[in-house]
Order: sequence, then C-alpha cells, then structure tokens
Amino acid sequence: MNRPNLIILVLFYSRHGATRKLAELIAQGIESVPGCDARLRTVPAVSSVAEATAPEVPPEGAPYVELDDLKECAALALGSPTRFGNMSSAMKYFWDGTASEWLSGSLSGKPACLFTSTGSLHGGQESTLLTMMIPLLHHGMMIMGLPYTEPELMTTSTGGSPYGATHWSGLDGKKVLSEDEKRLAVALGKRLAETAVKLRSA
Repeated sequence: MNRPNLIILVLFYSRHGATRKLAELIAQGIESVPGCDARLRTVPAVSSVAEATAPEVPPEGAPYVELDDLKECAALALGSPTRFGNMSSAMKYFWDGTASEWLSGSLSGKPACLFTSTGSLHGGQESTLLTMMIPLLHHGMMIMGLPYTEPELMTTSTGGSPYGATHWSGLDGKKVLSEDEKRLAVALGKRLAETAVKLRSA
C-alpha cells in the first residue's frame, strides 16, 4: 500500500512579493524530495482601521491558512518580511490565535524552518528569524537552519543566514533574488522535507 505524500506547509506573509518568491523557492526544494508536497498558504493583512476587513478569499496567490493546515502538515516553513527586526503584525496575529493547537500539541515534534526579506541589507534579517522561532518553540517544534555545508553561506553578498533563508529586497522591494539567495532557499526547503521523511520513517 502506498503511503500518502507528506504535506509540508509553507506559510508566509508578503506585501510586495519578495517573501512570496522565497516561499515558492522553498516549495520547489520541498517538492524535489520524493513523497513530499508543498502547501503554500498566507495570512490576511491586519489593518489599524477597526472597520477594515480582508476578503474571505485572497484576490490572487496562495489561499489563507486554516488551523487544519497546521494539524495536517508534517513540517512547516514560516516566512515574513521584517518589521523593525520582527515578524509582520499579520503573521504575529495569526500565531496569537493558535492556542487550541498549542493545547492539543498538534505541532509538537514537527520540524520547522524560517525565512524573511528586508528592505536594507542589515535591516534585522537574523533578529526576525530568531523572533519567529519563539512561537514555534512554544508549540514544541524542532527548529532547523542552514548548515555551512551550503557553500553560498560563505560567499553570499546578499541574503542568506544559518538561521534561515533571507533576501535583500531593496528599499523599493524590487531587487531580484540573487543566485545565492535562490540556492539557499531551495536547499532549506529540501532539507526540511528530507528531515520530515526521516522522522516519518523512524
């Protein structure tokens, strides 16, 4: 009997498309591993205007995440643009509403990795990755980074970190991903999926 493919959730928030491009590359790395399917999901924007609401279905791109996506996934790649060295309010708002998953332990023991993009090269990439780890650790997830066996970590002059995949998008958000950034994002997705397969086999 064939076992169903593992679902690897790629959950991200992106305003101008840079974080979404990283998510798509991570998904490419995930799907290069036999037996794994990437599931791309996003979160709605948060408005400072109390009357403003997001549409129930995004006008384009990935669907909004549902709590069942957390239960069904075998692993998680979490991404957000940097907001003053931290994750975006939209992503934080989503995680603040996951108490039921925390109580049930639906994410406990699952591997996770992180990714981000920033407008400036030293705009808080690593602090964003580190702060995004915190809710995942509370959920009992096992955090994975990028090892220095990935040679681009030593040569990149753009994004890339041992804490996760990163992209320097420029002040206007229009910088294209460098080859180093692309390779590291794909490698991170592949590493996450391979780890999920090993855990299932164990």
